[in-house]
Amino acid sequence: MYEKKIPELLDCGLAVTLKVIGGKWKAWIMTCIMDGVRRPSAIHRVMHAVSPRIINAHLRELEAYGIIYKKIYAETPARVEYWLTEAGESVLPVIQTLEDWGNRHKAYIHRHNASYEEGSCTLLQERS
Repeated sequence: MYEKKIPELLDCGLAVTLKVIGGKWKAWIMTCIMDGVRRPSAIHRVMHAVSPRIINAHLRELEAYGIIYKKIYAETPARVEYWLTEAGESVLPVIQTLEDWGNRHKAYIHRHNASYEEGSCTLLQERS
């Protein structure tokens, strides 16, 4: 497994938050689970633009941080579901605040970002 040469400094609350929910897809995965999309195959269908390998890696990371937990049912075929922990539920308002900020400032950011491409956001607005 890859080990970083420079150790991470996780003494800062912001660094911890970004470590846990930062990245391209973790917030979307968490909102899927919050919305009741709990099985890996269902998460893959909702996030069809993202490689299942990437989604699975993020699920493992979120589980390792204690943000989600995996429930394995003793059935044939085996069934796995993911659930938010109390810590995972507590970060959802942070994600909502970040989305609100992005919605308020996206026109400004788009004007200043030459590489912006028109697209659709499917993170939290699909629930509306």
